[in-house]
Amino acid sequence: MKKKPPLVRGTEFSDDHRVRLLQGAEELFPALIEAMDAALSDIQFETYIFDFTGSGAAVAEALMRAAQRGVRTQLVVDGVGTGALPEAWAARLLAAGVQYSVYSPLGPLGLLLPHRWRRLHRKLCVVDGRLLFCGGINVLDDFHDPNHGTLDAPRFDFAVRATGSLVEAASDTMDQLWWRMQAVRDARLRRLPDALQALLAASAASHAARLDGNAGPPMRAALVLRDNVRNRSRIEKAYRRAIGNARHEIIIANAYFMPGGKLRRALVMAARRGVRVRLLLQGRYEYFMQYHAARPVYGALLAAGVEIYEYAPSFLHAKVAVIDAQGERPWATVGSSNLDPLSLLLAREANVVVEDGAFATDLRQRLVHAMQHAGRRMDPARYAGRPLRQRVLDRIAFGLMRLALWVTGNRY
Repeated sequence: MKKKPPLVRGTEFSDDHRVRLLQGAEELFPALIEAMDAALSDIQFETYIFDFTGSGAAVAEALMRAAQRGVRTQLVVDGVGTGALPEAWAARLLAAGVQYSVYSPLGPLGLLLPHRWRRLHRKLCVVDGRLLFCGGINVLDDFHDPNHGTLDAPRFDFAVRATGSLVEAASDTMDQLWWRMQAVRDARLRRLPDALQALLAASAASHAARLDGNAGPPMRAALVLRDNVRNRSRIEKAYRRAIGNARHEIIIANAYFMPGGKLRRALVMAARRGVRVRLLLQGRYEYFMQYHAARPVYGALLAAGVEIYEYAPSFLHAKVAVIDAQGERPWATVGSSNLDPLSLLLAREANVVVEDGAFATDLRQRLVHAMQHAGRRMDPARYAGRPLRQRVLDRIAFGLMRLALWVTGNRY
């Protein structure tokens, strides 16, 4: 059988994967803890938020158990999403032997410096170089929000558990970041020999990925990364190419939705050629910029026939999409990348892309259920007639977002 070309140049698809969809921390954390408790050699873990409230503490306990029995355990958290760990937990992690670092900690000026806007937003965990967890779910209890307290309904989000050759790519990129961070730390402390050793380790770091006994037939999949060096636009290109190939249906669920002109035009063109396009977006107010800056882009999409649903029961945090789930070339993605400038232009992100009918159908069913039972469909007339105050706030937020991009030197 002729091998299909990759959807995006540079994206390495292969057919040796087994990928399982996980919804929310309720499904992810037990699978994650089970894998950590079975770890034999090493655990690599990156997350934007590590919160120790509720079920988040169970993940920390699993990391400590692994480290205590001699598993090399490395944890990286983001300097904005997490910041400095709580003193009590930091002491416990260090005492257990967990090695942890904070990515780009904020200095005295905080986020006033534009280069501090580049964040570690991906959520990755590799166990023993053979098992990958990837998605949008932070180490954060489904019913807890650091800014809003207890939630009435669980946060809506997804991750995947995967084996196959993409695990090696995830492990390599995590190793490279870890050792570069150690090199920067050692250089700042003027431990130059240690810094040189860390840089050499970053270039040589590699793991041999191996399949485990995960049930089910192999799937075609790839890991798509976004950084500010070699992979600046791979995730956005993956979306645009898949949308351009769509023939029947596009469903996207995205927490912070402010796509650039090319991505918006791709969605409009798909709708105009008869593809049913449905978007499940944030319906609850979480942050001023993300909530209001997204609204001005809705008009052109609604005019083209795109259906927009706002998720109402809790916070939508998903960053997933499924295209032509029951067609000849099903496509689905689960990851950390929102469709907004911060994710697509500045942050380190990671998405798994899967070309498999069963996986795509599973994701599609969950998204359709959410739209039907928890989504409010946006009426174009209601959108056009929204109050003046809201429209002014929308335009202010949109303008501020554009100004921020101009300050960073990015076009969107």
